[in-house]
Amino acid sequence: MAVRLPLLLRRLRPQLVHFVHALPPVLPCPGVLTVQDLSFERDASLMGLRETLTFRLTVRPSVRRARRLFAISERTRADLVELYGVAPERIVVTPLAADAAFVPGGARDDYVLLVGSIEPRKRPLVAADAAQACGRRLVAVGPERDAELVAELRRRGAELRGYVPQDELVRLYQRAAAVLVPTSYEGFGLTVAEAMACAAPVVAAPDPAVREVGGDAVAYAEPERFAETLAAVLDDADRWSSAALERARVFSWERTAERTAAVYREVLS
Repeated sequence: MAVRLPLLLRRLRPQLVHFVHALPPVLPCPGVLTVQDLSFERDASLMGLRETLTFRLTVRPSVRRARRLFAISERTRADLVELYGVAPERIVVTPLAADAAFVPGGARDDYVLLVGSIEPRKRPLVAADAAQACGRRLVAVGPERDAELVAELRRRGAELRGYVPQDELVRLYQRAAAVLVPTSYEGFGLTVAEAMACAAPVVAAPDPAVREVGGDAVAYAEPERFAETLAAVLDDADRWSSAALERARVFSWERTAERTAAVYREVLS
């Protein structure tokens, strides 16, 4: 990125470049930057040491150099203002959204679903314990980043699928009795958006970014109350399913694209 990319940009001569998290050190034109989250600033334990240091050394100077900034949530926007001293007017919030493939379909099965990497930040054991307490099997989808957590999940009866293609992920959302999101930190609750688009009831930790996405259509619970909240949602699944589908309509890639294009035009004017 430090050498080849600037050379490539110099040859291509774009009018504008848009990167995520980090800008190349040399730019031949204005650059805009998307920041997904500042978790590496909030809690160094959420990533490995090398990854944390890399983000800390590259994101802050890139934020300073960017002509305009995009944040994927109000939570990230607030972090940029608080932690990096960014003027609020420099930041435009461009939320993510579920892909168009995520739609309702099929009858619900008896499993509950956990989607995301198997790592401490996602608190997968909270999901496993809640599923077990409610007499449901837990299906987990996502990369296995922590071997100890993976082993413990299997010991507690979870079915780990690892990476699955999108069509299978959609089916898993559609047929899940509920989707569990016990995460401790997110820049945006994409799992929640995907689950809601598939009309799946959702139980989630009250993380600020997750609450932005779920609104009143998600049942929130701290880890110690996850099981009882899941039980209540399962008893009233149709209501939570309808609320989720209605809430999902708030998020649209078309609206996000319009906001992004407006900033491009502003920078280029």
